[in-house]
Amino acid sequence: MATELQGRTIAFLVAPEGVEQAELTEPWTAVDKAGGRPVLVSTEAGRIQAFDHLDKADTFAVDATAADADPASFDALVLPGGVANPDHLRTRPEAVAFAKAFFDAGKPVAAICHAPWTLIEAGVARGRTLTSWPSLRTDLRNAGATWVDEEVQVCRSGPNTLVTSRRPDDLKAFCQAAVEAFRA
Repeated sequence: MATELQGRTIAFLVAPEGVEQAELTEPWTAVDKAGGRPVLVSTEAGRIQAFDHLDKADTFAVDATAADADPASFDALVLPGGVANPDHLRTRPEAVAFAKAFFDAGKPVAAICHAPWTLIEAGVARGRTLTSWPSLRTDLRNAGATWVDEEVQVCRSGPNTLVTSRRPDDLKAFCQAAVEAFRA
């Protein structure tokens, strides 16, 4: 597994504050262990503040901003969750455009928990089958998606592969499915 993603660069798009730490660090570690290069992209330069649910956790250095990063230089995208994280991202045109560019280019995307809010804002949920934190079910259905209550959902019905999961308890399956999608 150590070279599955050799030579692949994976963007992790997060807000300056509010990302669920485990939903950032566990996929990051999975990409790194598979030989990929994870890159932290945010709407602001500097450091981002992660959370363990509602409690402040660690901070992480931003590698690039969504306004300056070129989606063409990445092979795939991870959208970690946390409630505040995607709520911030969906209000920032540069973050929405960054995420949408991966769909336009047919590149794989992995989103967990509340992260599909960003997909709704980008207009890429319609016609897709995905899962999320249960409170997004109605939002996703209203956006034209089919919502399922599954540990991990891999949707290949659009121009790219979309991997989604519901919550931190699903991270093992999410990371495995994401690495497989990023390898293809």
